[in-house]
Amino acid sequence: MCLGIPGEVVSILEAELRTGRVSFGGIVKDVCLAYVPEAVVGDYVIVHAGFAISRVDETEARRTLAYFADTGFQEMP
Repeated sequence: MCLGIPGEVVSILEAELRTGRVSFGGIVKDVCLAYVPEAVVGDYVIVHAGFAISRVDETEARRTLAYFADTGFQEMP
């Protein structure tokens, strides 16, 4: 099973490989943004295996993050 997690783009590094820092409810990770060249700081993206694969509406992203919090979902160490 594949799981894409929504997160908010908090910074972008324009380099050979476009990357950014993405916040997942306060946990910030480095993510490849090559597949979403239109993403800007403040956008929400769906991330799978370290790659942002699409942009997503902020309301939907927040709803999904709230659902994860309500169900006790925690990131694996």
